[in-house]
Amino acid sequence: MIRNVLGPVLALLGAAAAVLSPFRDWYDGRLGRHYGVDDLFTGVTGAHPGVLGSILLPFLFAAVLAVAGVVLRFRPMVAVAGVLVLGFTVLWMVRQGQADGSLTVAGDGSGLQAGVAGAAGGGALLLLGAALMPGPGRGGRPERRRRREEPYAAPGSAAPDTWPPTREPGPSVQTSPWPEPEVDPYVGPPPDRPGGSGPSGD
Repeated sequence: MIRNVLGPVLALLGAAAAVLSPFRDWYDGRLGRHYGVDDLFTGVTGAHPGVLGSILLPFLFAAVLAVAGVVLRFRPMVAVAGVLVLGFTVLWMVRQGQADGSLTVAGDGSGLQAGVAGAAGGGALLLLGAALMPGPGRGGRPERRRRREEPYAAPGSAAPDTWPPTREPGPSVQTSPWPEPEVDPYVGPPPDRPGGSGPSGD
């Protein structure tokens, strides 16, 4: 029960963190949405692209993919979303490191900032949520559900029915599906013999 709730919640939190991260500072006070998608492949520049041309676009796609995976209870979709977020974050770090020569973290607001941490944390939460999410169906492994739903098999000829018990020692060999006939314990007066007289002889 906890796994059924914890996995989707972590996946949704990761998707939200990934989408919000480009609206925070990533490096030296520069917002994540001010980095273009082209910068991740050609090199970081000082240009400010539009929203749909920024790094926000792949994060939005990953978030939509994660939400669809949670709704459909399809774990690979959530895992792919996490890989996309982490992949674009690492690729940005590589390009930014190439542009500045190195990546730094400082307490005065320079270097790597909270936006990068939000993107990396969102990708990690997406992967963790995918690992904890249950598969499609009512939960549990298919073979276990099939074993619970199938009725017990009828006993074969090697294990005959032993009810009702008999007076002989040992198990009964009654193999008929119908119960064994019981002897009537009542013994009445014997029937009259044909042509004879009654008990008094009169």
